[in-house]
Order: sequence, then C-alpha cells, then structure tokens
Amino acid sequence: MSKIIEGLLYSESHEWVKVEGGIAVIGVSDFAQSEMGDITYVDLPSEGDSFEAGEEFGALESVKASSELYCPVSGEVVEVNTELEASPEKVNEDAYGAWIIKVRLSDPAELESLMDAAAYAAIAK
Repeated sequence: MSKIIEGLLYSESHEWVKVEGGIAVIGVSDFAQSEMGDITYVDLPSEGDSFEAGEEFGALESVKASSELYCPVSGEVVEVNTELEASPEKVNEDAYGAWIIKVRLSDPAELESLMDAAAYAAIAK
C-alpha cells in the first residue's frame, strides 16, 4: 500500500502540494513513484518559469515508462530541486521528501480544487 500523508493536498495527476506561506512545494505521490518503478531521470523546469494549473512542467522517466508532471497550481517557479538531476532515485526513496519544484502561488484559491488525503486515497488504488 502506498503512503499518503495527511495535511498535503493532491492532484488527480498524482502530484502533492504542501503550502508554506505563499509558496507551494510540489512533488509526486508515493503511489505515482511506485507505479513507475525505478526513476532514472527527472526533467526539471527552470527557476523563473511560470505555469498555469494543469500545465505540464516536467517529466519523470523510469525503466518502465515516462510520465509528464503537471503543475497543480498556477505560479512562478522560485526553486528547483537540482539534487534530482544527479540522484533521480531520491523520488523512489522518499516521494514526500524529494520535492521537485517550489512555486509562488498566483491564485491561492486554486488550492480548493485539490484533494485532501482521504479523497486522494480513494483514487490511488
């Protein structure tokens, strides 16, 4: 069974969001990384890039598949986890510790469209 953490928000495309002030810390769920298998590459955006909610911002590649990453909220990328370039396996080791990007929220109301842990657990089976 995949780990789902209370207090985070989740998108239908299996990204998680933790809000710290006006910044959304974004990664992929434990369910998503377990479905992909061993992650071998993380395609990251650049700091300063802006994305709309639902827009593709990068991808994960594994020995089994490639999967796009979708920004669950709109905003500007203020930080990128560059450790994942050299060590993409960190996503497999700790999906909730290996955040991918941090985004300055441009519309905090979008958070209301994301799921809590219980709602996400219902779709992550």
